[in-house]
Order: sequence, then C-alpha cells, then structure tokens
Amino acid sequence: MKYRLLGNTGVWVSEISLGAMTFGGGGHPVYGALGALGREESDRMVAAALDAGVNLIDTADVYSDGESEELLGHALRNRRDDVVLATKVHAPTGPGPNDAGWSRLHVMQALEASLRRLGTDHIDLYQLHNFDPLTPFEEVLAALDDAVRQGKVRYIGCANLAAWQISKALGVSAARNLNRFVSVQSYYSLVGRDAERDLVPMAQAEGVGLLVWSPLAGGFLSGKINREGVASEVTRRGAAGAPDFPPVDLERGHDVVDVLRAVAARHEVSLPRVAVAWLLAQPAVTSVTVGARTIEQLNDNVGASGLVLTEQDLTELDEVSRLPLAYPNWIHAAFAPARQPNG
Repeated sequence: MKYRLLGNTGVWVSEISLGAMTFGGGGHPVYGALGALGREESDRMVAAALDAGVNLIDTADVYSDGESEELLGHALRNRRDDVVLATKVHAPTGPGPNDAGWSRLHVMQALEASLRRLGTDHIDLYQLHNFDPLTPFEEVLAALDDAVRQGKVRYIGCANLAAWQISKALGVSAARNLNRFVSVQSYYSLVGRDAERDLVPMAQAEGVGLLVWSPLAGGFLSGKINREGVASEVTRRGAAGAPDFPPVDLERGHDVVDVLRAVAARHEVSLPRVAVAWLLAQPAVTSVTVGARTIEQLNDNVGASGLVLTEQDLTELDEVSRLPLAYPNWIHAAFAPARQPNG
C-alpha cells in the first residue's frame, strides 16, 4: 500500500480507502441493496482492509440509519488508533425539521450521536456531506471549529461541494481564523470526469486533498453491463441507492469500457483494478474510496495501489474518456500558450 498526504495536514493516508456504505441496512429500502453486511462480515472486511495497509475508513451518519457507524465502531474496537476515521453530517437523520443540514444545532447533535455510535471520543475527519443553502458558512465553520478545539474532531472536510463553494469556505476560515477544509470528497471516474473542470484545479491550488467516491461509477466500469443491457444479474446502484447512479452517458461509457478491457488484458488484471489505478495517476487525487461487498472485491481494488499504468495505457484511456472543455476553460486553454515562459 502507498500513502499520500491529506491536503496540507502532514497526515499520511492510504491511497485506497475503505467506504463503509455496505455495512448494515439489511431490509432497508435504500441501503439494503448496497451490501447489507452484518457484524461478522463487517468485522472481517475492516480487518482485511487494515491488514492490507488501508488506514482511511469513511462512513456517514445517514448510512443505514446509523447502523454503518455502529458496525464500523465495533470492527475498530481494538484497532481504533490504526485508522484515520472519517464520517459525515448533513443528510436527514430523523423526522424533525432540525434533523438535517449545517446548523450549529444539528451539527453538534449529530456529532455527539456519531461519537456514540462509533464508540470513540474523537473523529479524525468530519465532513459536510452536501451543500446546505440555508446555513451560512460562517455558522457551520464556527461550529466545526469549536468541535476541533474541544478535541472531538481532528480535521474538517466536505463532500459534493462546488469549487466556488469550497473557495468561499476557505476564505471565511482565513478571515475568521477558523479551521479550514483539508479535503473534499467528490465523484470522479473514467466516465465521470466533471471534477477536472474546476474541482481538481481548485484542490491543487488550495492544497485541499481530493478523496474519490464511486470510482467504478456504481459498478458500470466493472464491465458486467454490455451494450445490449445487463450481462448478468447486476444492477448499478450508487450512493443514493437508486438504479443507474451516478448517471453515465451510455454510448461514451461503453467506448470507455472497451478501452478499459484492452488495457486490463495487457496487464492481466480486472477492469475495476485498472479504473482505480487510472484515478491514482490523476493530479490532486489523494485516496480512492472503495465500497466492497466481498473480501475478494476489496483485495482486487487494493491491488490497484501497486498497478502502474504505462503512458500508452494512460493516453488511450484519456482519449476515449476526455470531456470537451467547458467555458471558460476552453478560452483559458486557447490563450494559455501566450503566457508560457520562454523555453
């Protein structure tokens, strides 16, 4: 396993991280289809990940209505100090009007609940799970800063925010001397490269670590879904628990899978391993989060840490998956050569 620095923190995290969305949820209308691993299965999955060198494990308070945190806490009961433990806050955790969002009221209540479920006195990386248009950054960042000063949180991050939102938050933190986001967790894959337009350059410029979720596009890049439909009894289900999530342009996506299959054949490895290795070769990526249903899937994904793609591999995958530049990126690119230093 290789390790990379988490933003500007000085903390080393494994370039493959374990997502605990598959923990719990048996019978749940959403999370039951994602894995529904029980206590013994979750214990084995965490032990296998740690033994393979994984030291970053991510969950959220909303996963399986809190059961994911409970199972993860049990699995880490004797190895808590071996991991950088990450969880998230924002999504509804109850029926009340204040059981969601970024308000100081909800963040403080949700933090205490997560600490209880995880069986720990601190969370290493506490992340805002999505954007809340109702709560100012000033309020939520002050609440998170208090949590850090109280010793209940070590670092703060975010997930699924736009580049401008993160930049605004960093400005608020700088102006008010508050703890800043050290990472952003974003969707990024060979069939979902939107993050490259603004998020990736922002992360590089601001020293924010990029954590990737759904690197296989909800299973699309596993190669099990062909142009005629589903080749086996497989349904793509992503973070929302809905079929066909994240969205994929199927025509372009199947072209990507064709090239992915050819690259995998050259290395005699699986398609998922190449898809994850491609992400690890991209600028700004700190860690790729994998959510496995089986130990075999976990081991295959972890193997991407040792897979080095050739220039030919990277070029072929880039050419088939590259998005057209969006404004203003295309006009920046058009005039960029005029501002390059003389050779």
